[in-house]
Amino acid sequence: MKSISIIIFCFMTALQLNAQKYFTRTGVTQFEASEKAFEPIAATNKSTTVLLNTNTGAIAAQVFMAGFQFKNALMQEHFNENYMESHKYPKATFKGELQDFSNENLKRNSSFELSGTLSVKGVEKEIETTVTVKEENNRIYISGSFYVSPNDFGIKIPSIVREKIAQQIQISIAYELTEKK
Repeated sequence: MKSISIIIFCFMTALQLNAQKYFTRTGVTQFEASEKAFEPIAATNKSTTVLLNTNTGAIAAQVFMAGFQFKNALMQEHFNENYMESHKYPKATFKGELQDFSNENLKRNSSFELSGTLSVKGVEKEIETTVTVKEENNRIYISGSFYVSPNDFGIKIPSIVREKIAQQIQISIAYELTEKK
């Protein structure tokens, strides 16, 4: 019985070691929180770390909040100090799965349902969206978007600027992953 347990353990470990993983440290995450009549509120972060297990479709992402770049320096300061409290909550994370993802399905399909948990300021929210995934030149490209509300994460918007910030913020992702060796 003990030898069967050891064989099963070795087999499971070999499967894990054989898992293909793709990653990036230069993924692009953007958000748009503008209302039409006011100054645009948008930022881009070009240093999102993403890891994808192509055997299971499991995906994890991490973005440092202070890495979001705004056109307006004062907006960036308010974003980090007042809204996101980046000194206290330096990163946002996502852990989820591409539904029915496999290398074989990737050859037949370019759209996959993505579901998982987004954590911002220590508050978790379940996210479901459709993303485009394609493989080209030994790279995997993932792109898509979804919406969140500042209220979802306990982000308080002062009444003086409440009309200038959208109730639904669009988050867009564009990740180019290479095989992790």
